[in-house]
Amino acid sequence: MDVKPKKYLGQHFLLDNTVSQKIAEAIKIENKVNLLEIGPGTGALTQFLMGENINLVAYELDNESIIYLNKNFPNLIVHNQDVLKIEWKSIFNYNFSVTGNFPYNISSQIMFKIYENRDIIDQMVGMFQKEVAERICSSTGTKKYGILSVLIQAFYNVDYLFTVNEDAFNPPPKVKSGVIRIVRNDIIKLDCDEKLFLRVVKAIFNQRRKMARNSLKSMLGDLKIDHVLLTKRPEQLSVENFIEITKLLESEIK
Repeated sequence: MDVKPKKYLGQHFLLDNTVSQKIAEAIKIENKVNLLEIGPGTGALTQFLMGENINLVAYELDNESIIYLNKNFPNLIVHNQDVLKIEWKSIFNYNFSVTGNFPYNISSQIMFKIYENRDIIDQMVGMFQKEVAERICSSTGTKKYGILSVLIQAFYNVDYLFTVNEDAFNPPPKVKSGVIRIVRNDIIKLDCDEKLFLRVVKAIFNQRRKMARNSLKSMLGDLKIDHVLLTKRPEQLSVENFIEITKLLESEIK
């Protein structure tokens, strides 16, 4: 059967097996790995993930794709559920990795979900819209540096691996795609209140053109806190700087 890509699901089926193989080979496997594939579609990537060292579980919303996958990959465990709405701790009994040719319309949400589950997710190798991939991997001082850059890089080492052209997909997207890998670093917990850290990062980036002090006014109220970091704009602040700002606010905001 032919599975037609669904626009409302953001599906762009990967046609280039070389790209699929490169994504699969970028996943770091030591002994055995629990692996979550999001949106397998017609199995372009799945076919390279069926090795004996990979305990693979897939989540797919498209009923047509589910039928195709069950027929062509009878040993694949595939769930017809919205992966963003389930409790990720229930997928495996132990830590796991994440991969996929992610639908563009949910790729940022997937990254926020990974951030929320950072204590159980060891790595992610995935394909995104190129701009989103670059944003996640961006460094301080660049225009693409943003909320996801800070949150993910606080807990993961990030690498932009390669770019994929539009003609590698059906239907071809209007933009290029980028494949990245993130691998958990050694930081178990930040040296600050992590819930407040998230609020601080979001508040400061939500007003990109303003100094941090002005962006935090709703949180600070009438409090006057003087620090050189509060005179900087979001893209000038490193992960460590955001942690320091959070610690400045910790004793004042409860």
